[in-house]
Amino acid sequence: MKYILDLSILLFSAKSLEWLFEKKDVHPIIAHILTGIILGPFIIGFITPSEQLKVLSEFGLIMMMLYMGLTSSFSAIATNKVKATVVAFFGVAFSFLFGFLTVMAFGKGLAAAIFVGVTLGNTAIEVTSGVIMKERVERAISSILMGAAFADDIIAVYLIGIITALAKGQLSALPLAILTVKIVLFIISVLFISEYVFKRSKWFYGIVRNLNIFFTFTLILTFFLAIIAEEVGLHQIIGAYLAGLTISRLRERKDPLVLSRIKLNELIEDLQVVLTEFFIPLFFIYIGLLFNPSFNEISLILIALLYAAAVLGKLFGCSLGMKFFGFDWKKATLVGIGMGGRGSLEFAILKFGLEKGLIDQTLFASIVIVSMLTAITTPQFFRLYLERIRRE
Repeated sequence: MKYILDLSILLFSAKSLEWLFEKKDVHPIIAHILTGIILGPFIIGFITPSEQLKVLSEFGLIMMMLYMGLTSSFSAIATNKVKATVVAFFGVAFSFLFGFLTVMAFGKGLAAAIFVGVTLGNTAIEVTSGVIMKERVERAISSILMGAAFADDIIAVYLIGIITALAKGQLSALPLAILTVKIVLFIISVLFISEYVFKRSKWFYGIVRNLNIFFTFTLILTFFLAIIAEEVGLHQIIGAYLAGLTISRLRERKDPLVLSRIKLNELIEDLQVVLTEFFIPLFFIYIGLLFNPSFNEISLILIALLYAAAVLGKLFGCSLGMKFFGFDWKKATLVGIGMGGRGSLEFAILKFGLEKGLIDQTLFASIVIVSMLTAITTPQFFRLYLERIRRE
């Protein structure tokens, strides 16, 4: 039962470090990963990754993606859906290109370059939403930021499917075309169900009224869609995310008593405690435990260049997308900076890539560091640039 002791030490250390970081306005993810790095094989070596911790971290990942889906909203991009999608596309394209070229320049191979490009292409919606909540941003900018981050997640759904095919050695024309059709059909089917069952149908009302039944139903739907996602060639986390996103459409129901929204908020509040205090920290702690590279001068150069690729890819790409719709350079740059954060989904992709042998420990560790740096620096850059705009 050693893993019980390990679990207790890891959680105590992670929450203590999180409390200290909270005073400096640093994202909790950083504290959790650092806990694993410090106590794991890389520094102290007091705790090593075990099968029990791995299983708990994988369950935590699925629950984290469910929570991300529940707290997302289709309405976030309703007013600026075209602009948000274009901004997201350019941001993903430039980040992918910069990341891909950087890894190729270091001779890591085509598969690793594609993987890193995809990983750097996504924006962490939790970082973006945190930036918007803490800074007063005009509605047009905030809706594009949230919409583009949301669209990033949808693009990531497809790209993760490609990564999964790459891991299985199926990245050729016909299998990729079949994979694309299956992914599109799966996503359309889920969105169709979300529209006509969760948003419009009345029979679901009885399930929502009883919070215990609603909670159980949510877990069953999450596991079911996770299994289906894996069957069609996606990662399980996409099914979990879509399950949360589907249920989140209860906010859009025409309910005079607002009961659907009340019960959805109660479900999120109940989930939030056990997820934020136990399962989600465990996943990021386990990422830290897997961190065990051997760094040299070339590795440090690689980290610096990947960080530049991550930040500049979003800055150039998203700014260009904003200029396409006639925004001035100040607003375009502000969105480009705000889209620079990486987080939860990136770490999930990284863990998958390391386990499947698509990347080595050096690349894994480098992108972990880059993702943490962007999560720390993006809110600071955004705040400084916003203050500069207001002074002018």
